[in-house]
Amino acid sequence: AELGVERRFVPESCPRAVRPGDFVRYHYLGAFPDGSRFDSSYDRGSTFNVFVGKGQLIAGMDQALVGMCVNERRFVKIPPKLAYGSEGVPGVIPPNAVLHFDVLLIDLWNSEDEVQVQTYFKPEKCPRTVQVSDFVRYHYNGTFLDGTLFDSSHNRMRTYDTYVGIGWLIPGMDQGLLGMCVGEKRIITIPPFLAYGEDGDGKEIPGQASLVFDVVLLDLHNPKDGIAIENQLVPESCERRSQTGDFLRYHYNGTLLDGTLFDSSYSRNRTYDTYVGKGYVIAGMDEGLLGVCTGEKRRIIIPPHLGYGEEGRGKIPGSAVLVFDIHVVDFHNPSDSVSITVHYKPSNCTVLSKKGDYLKYHYNASLLDGTLLDSTHSLGKTYNIVLGSGQVVLGMDMGLQDMCVGERRRVVIPPHLGYGEDGVEGEVPGSAVLVFDIELLELVSGLPEGYMFVWNGEVSPNLFEEIDQNHDGEVLLEEFSEYIQTQVDTGKGKLAPGFDFEKIVKNMFTNQDRDGNGKVTVEEFKLKDQEAKEEHDEL
Repeated sequence: AELGVERRFVPESCPRAVRPGDFVRYHYLGAFPDGSRFDSSYDRGSTFNVFVGKGQLIAGMDQALVGMCVNERRFVKIPPKLAYGSEGVPGVIPPNAVLHFDVLLIDLWNSEDEVQVQTYFKPEKCPRTVQVSDFVRYHYNGTFLDGTLFDSSHNRMRTYDTYVGIGWLIPGMDQGLLGMCVGEKRIITIPPFLAYGEDGDGKEIPGQASLVFDVVLLDLHNPKDGIAIENQLVPESCERRSQTGDFLRYHYNGTLLDGTLFDSSYSRNRTYDTYVGKGYVIAGMDEGLLGVCTGEKRRIIIPPHLGYGEEGRGKIPGSAVLVFDIHVVDFHNPSDSVSITVHYKPSNCTVLSKKGDYLKYHYNASLLDGTLLDSTHSLGKTYNIVLGSGQVVLGMDMGLQDMCVGERRRVVIPPHLGYGEDGVEGEVPGSAVLVFDIELLELVSGLPEGYMFVWNGEVSPNLFEEIDQNHDGEVLLEEFSEYIQTQVDTGKGKLAPGFDFEKIVKNMFTNQDRDGNGKVTVEEFKLKDQEAKEEHDEL
């Protein structure tokens, strides 16, 4: 005679129960006391959707649904007076029938509901939140209120990418995403009138369905964004900042806005080398590398329209904001020359180094960021060269000019005057600016340009006869070499310093042996000034 309600399953969590005026979606089996079934929503493949407490149901069901939770299961016994009474339903329910209903509540909402947002993770740092017209990339799991999954971006292994607040999304999602931080995780519950309404989406989502989205925000930008720069380390001394047209060498870690690493120069153990401001790199990096100092560390945040755009590249998804943590190793300009800074110059500095001089010096060689490459001090011996003879890189030949013994200077050499784009494998990186701290210890004056040997006094008028020791009218290399050695040993002549004696003498002999037969005759033998005079006469 009375309404009977048996709660056969009650979920542990019941954030909300049915109240009069609520709209519900539920499945049911309808049967008579003898077990014979008269109706089933399962057979129709769709829930029964109705307002509670508004007279749209038989009175017993209107009462039995009140207080139910989503996913709760109730067994309901409804007497005739609260069902179809003495009239019944012709052909379906006889008069005065007691009805049994096995009810499972699937969904519940009210026309006064709003979007519900529950944040269950929020990063400590949240420099920016989603605003209207922002473009976002997020992952989500979409379920109904009973937990049934209807869609997931994770399953597609691709984020959902969209503008917010301009009508590209259902209204409830447009609202639910506002105020999110990158990395934030929230659950957004949306009533059907802010989702797909009475008709559903025609596919997976039925009409009048509440939707629950478990969202993690991965990326966020606005089409009006420029790059953002965060200075992490700026050296105290910054004599020069990068400009358009400069060539930079830098290390970087490239990540997405959620911290996912997509590339790193460190992993390749090689800097990234490029011109700046000339379109060799993405537009945002071109801009972000301007104004840096050697040794500076900065973070460059690049929106996708200044990065790899909607298409992305490789490990970089489309429409992704990029974060580059860079460390500038060095930079130069192709128009740069050698830079010389004198740290110490003796008071008596009258003899200056010039082309052809033989120099002995100590040096420490490093990169522009201070990385030590080489040092003569560690070897315990000086470095010895003939200035201007090509024994060192061109920049060093230039940097050692006009230096006096005891002087100390710093010479900065751009790569086009150093080891160029290739560098020295295992020692000097390609396109590296070199820094040499030099101290000149000894200087032996060289000979005039073009001379390998000069006389310190008058030249003998019988020079050929003196060299031709056996007086056979021919001078062999051995005779020539012995004679030159004697002149040097007795102080009568001087060889160009810094060169191998045998090579110089052989070179001098070859110049005299004009017919190349290994012998010099009196007709072939000529001094330097005699050769110059004959050439002048011929002209």
